[in-house]
Amino acid sequence: MRIGVPREIKSDEYRVGLTPTAVREYVARSHEVLVEQGAGAAAGYPDEAYQRAGARLAAAAEAVFADAELIIKVKEPQPEEWARLGPQHILFTYLHLAPDPLQADGLLASGCAAIAYETVTDAAGGLPLLAPMSEVAGRIAVFSAGETLLKHNGGMGLLISGVPGVPPARVCVLGGGVVGMNAARMAAGLGAEVVVVERSIPRMRELDNMFLGRILTRYSTLDAVEEEVLKADVVIGAVLTPGGTAPKLVRREHLAKMKRGSVLVDVSIDQGGCFETSRPTTHHEPTYVVDGVVHYCVANMPGAAPRTSSEALVHATLPFGLQLANRGLEALAQNRHLAKGLNVLKGQVTHPAVAEALGKPFADPYGAWK
Repeated sequence: MRIGVPREIKSDEYRVGLTPTAVREYVARSHEVLVEQGAGAAAGYPDEAYQRAGARLAAAAEAVFADAELIIKVKEPQPEEWARLGPQHILFTYLHLAPDPLQADGLLASGCAAIAYETVTDAAGGLPLLAPMSEVAGRIAVFSAGETLLKHNGGMGLLISGVPGVPPARVCVLGGGVVGMNAARMAAGLGAEVVVVERSIPRMRELDNMFLGRILTRYSTLDAVEEEVLKADVVIGAVLTPGGTAPKLVRREHLAKMKRGSVLVDVSIDQGGCFETSRPTTHHEPTYVVDGVVHYCVANMPGAAPRTSSEALVHATLPFGLQLANRGLEALAQNRHLAKGLNVLKGQVTHPAVAEALGKPFADPYGAWK
């Protein structure tokens, strides 16, 4: 199969869909790989490294889309990329379609098969292709919160770790999944006072055992969320509905009661955000203020660490990408976990949570790819 790797064009996105090491794995299995010139440069992978791995270089994205059958990216395609997709393409990337009806319509019109990293599952019910970026995002969220708390960045002027005789920041993490666990780990490591609000009692037990009582856990109710948000100096939104829109846990009316200069970091922003006042921001303009509360809602947080993120992502996606390259869409019939990633096929929405979020009919994909 011919695999195409275009350069990412979303604002402040420096990751790349395949590293040279991954390219070599595809080439070793007799696949052709076409990489747009400069696609990996920002992540530290020069064009020469791709050539040594066996890839061909394309001068522009148009050539990549025109020649390739399987397109491997990182972030959701942008409008100019929708126009380059057709029924002959399998797109393998993060999509986050639930809060993005325009992208969904673009993919539906293209006729392509679009497989989303974030809805591929594993035998344990986890999301193996979302997990590595959730790990990065959870850790970056705490560093970003600490910076944003500083006065010159709009925060209240609080050092997240405190110093002897001065209490540290109180960090509330909404959600105890992969993002939340990594955020709690980093915040606790910096010396912050950490509370995780979670609705799974078994998960709270895991976190309690993991951190040996170093963090607090609270069962998620409306009262608990409101109480912890109002006490917090930092709130990290880390909730997820696979394929669907994130629930709005913090409402506009809460902000008026929060501490002035406190910080909201919405890691759920790719799925619409879990704060009512969230809107996507960029690494160049990461924050804005609503009712005296600073919002940090960068939609591609791992893009700030492209070398780490690209390698971690490729390690997770490579086995699935090779299955698609080896068998095409037939791989979905042979791997039910990969099949869960299929969001769009032949102009129809094929993931129930995505269809519900977008208000579109759900088309059962089983057998459709044969």
